[in-house]
Formats: sequence, C-alpha cells, structure tokens
Amino acid sequence: MKVTQYYPVLQTSDVAGTAAFYQTHFGFRPAFESDWYVHLQSCADPAVNLAILDGTHPTIPEAGRGNSAGVILNFEVEDAAAEYTRLTGAGLPVLKPLTDEDFGQRHFITADPNGVLIDVITPIPPSAEFADQYAEDALPL
Repeated sequence: MKVTQYYPVLQTSDVAGTAAFYQTHFGFRPAFESDWYVHLQSCADPAVNLAILDGTHPTIPEAGRGNSAGVILNFEVEDAAAEYTRLTGAGLPVLKPLTDEDFGQRHFITADPNGVLIDVITPIPPSAEFADQYAEDALPL
C-alpha cells in the first residue's frame, strides 16, 4: 500500500467551534469547509492536516458514531516552552505542565474544547537509559 496522505479526523458535536480552536491556537486554515466537516491544513506546512467531523454524520457507520475518545494529538514544535507560554497565556488548560522527560521530550499537555488531549513536544536528548531504545536515525540530538 502506498499512503498518499495521513491525518486524524476528530468527531465532535461542534464542528465550527472545534475547527476555530485549531485555527486560532495551532495555525491551521480550512482547505474544505462545510457544516458537517472541515478539513484543516497547517499554514506552516501543507503536509500537516487535521479533519473535524460531526460525530453523528451518516457517513460514519452507526457503531463508530460519537465524540473522539482516547485520542492524543502530538504537535512536534521547535520550542515547546515558547508554545507553553503562548497557549497558557491564551487560556488553554494545563493538564500536564511543561516537563523535560528522560525519554527525550520537553512537552506539556493541554486539551481542545472536546477534551481531546494535545501534547506539544520538542525532542531533546534522552538520558543514557533511553538512548539505546531509539533507532539510530531517530535519536533526538
């Protein structure tokens, strides 16, 4: 299989509000917009996409309808500390404060209006304990 694009689709009861949240705080713009589905594309990188879908839309099989649950969106950024300051200043909730992890991340966790967790991450060098667990070409420097 040759994948041509990959992106998460979040189910919600508030398509417009959720799309506005990601546009305001995470730099997305609508590439397609309707009342039941919005396809968002990063203003900084068109390869980064996110879709927002009405969780009751008939295109979703009955068994899969509902709100997004158990999902964490990871946004890898150049400076998690700067984003922490910016997003907490905008009033976003802090579910995990800015933390340096031994496994090689500086990150914090917030949430969107639906409760979907958002982990904002900057790779940092891992401790010796974790460095050996990385593939050679994936080790953060």
